[in-house]
Amino acid sequence: QIQVTESGGGLVRPGGSLRLSCAASGRTSNDNAMAWFRQVPGKEREFVGAFRWTTDNTYYAESVKGRFSISRDRAKTTGYLQMNNLKPDDTAVYVCAVGRPILSALRESSAYRYWGQGTQVTVSS
Repeated sequence: QIQVTESGGGLVRPGGSLRLSCAASGRTSNDNAMAWFRQVPGKEREFVGAFRWTTDNTYYAESVKGRFSISRDRAKTTGYLQMNNLKPDDTAVYVCAVGRPILSALRESSAYRYWGQGTQVTVSS
């Protein structure tokens, strides 16, 4: 079984930066991707980015491309979401997910089996 835990959220002024961490324990070889989604009350869950470690490819939503970056340690136990030049519209609960998505579905929530509880990111002056 896999447990997923996010950390690193907080209150940031516009233009600031945050680095979120996603710790995954008990991973099996069948899982090959870690993704970040964000959720705002009253709105649909939004894909932020993903890292597919079998290919070392990263994927990003258009709204965060060039500002956010995903990385992973060599042991593949912790992933990171570096967020730069944050905007008020980035305010959300950020959730980490682990699974084995097919390439065409890696931006879909249903493709991931294991989810963290989320960490709040608030961008405000």
